[in-house]
Amino acid sequence: MNKVTLALDWTPNTNHTGFFVAKELGFYTEAGLDVDILSPASDGYATTPAKKLELGECDFAIAPFESVISLNTKARKVNAFAIAALLQEDISSIVTLTGSGITRPRDLSGRTYASYQARYEDAIVTQMIINDGGTGDLDIVYPAKLGIWDTLVNNEADSTWIFDNWEGIEAESNGLPLTHFRLADYGIPYAYSPVILTTKEGLSENTEVYKAFLQATKRGFQSAIAKPTQAVGILTNHLPERDIKMINVGKSQEYVLPYYGNEGNWGVMEKSRIDRFLNWLVEHKLEDEAVLHFELFTNSLLK
Repeated sequence: MNKVTLALDWTPNTNHTGFFVAKELGFYTEAGLDVDILSPASDGYATTPAKKLELGECDFAIAPFESVISLNTKARKVNAFAIAALLQEDISSIVTLTGSGITRPRDLSGRTYASYQARYEDAIVTQMIINDGGTGDLDIVYPAKLGIWDTLVNNEADSTWIFDNWEGIEAESNGLPLTHFRLADYGIPYAYSPVILTTKEGLSENTEVYKAFLQATKRGFQSAIAKPTQAVGILTNHLPERDIKMINVGKSQEYVLPYYGNEGNWGVMEKSRIDRFLNWLVEHKLEDEAVLHFELFTNSLLK
């Protein structure tokens, strides 16, 4: 058996269902793989999944596409690239409590935003506000990552960034109305999130193993589409007790299924979409033009 390690970007949720299905139903075992799945809860998110990849603590990391760019533009460059997208569309949004009186992004000017401190996050949210006619003078705070959602719920921050299929469903499950702002609606061409990252060195040394991992993972996600009730049961076994109590996992799974992709396009990333995001970063002086020529992703392992 070939042992590989996957570092998740968050505690287990319906973005990750296919990994747990593939493990539970033996798809990884059939592919000759012993897969260890790491949750950031194990160290309180002290080390990000991208950092774990950089340090050699995992073979694969789950992260937004921005992490690929960040690793490649560090002073000590990490030859990371994305090898599959978990979602074919962006289903994240910036949210506020509906009772806050904030009805559009420009209303966030002068208000508090709870940030994950990701590479371009604060600039993206600020630009969204400006694009809607606001001043962009956002008050940004950096709570502990795994507690960010609670800062919104407890009125300690006015806004934050969520996945609609997870925290969004939690809010709905608990009668907490949210107002959602999608980046695409305000002129920001976001790329893929989350994606599976690895390093070029790891891939060159373990090409067949990494291909086998992606193919077995694809089986897991396609199985979740075909048998969602079974998938929910499997995922629930790996959820924190708090999430089981607070989130309608079945509804979350139902929400996300259309975005996994089908047998033909699961994991595939479109160059045009990534190029639009890279050009946006360059245009807003968040990156140099050199980034336009980096090899940041590949679909080759999906074939």
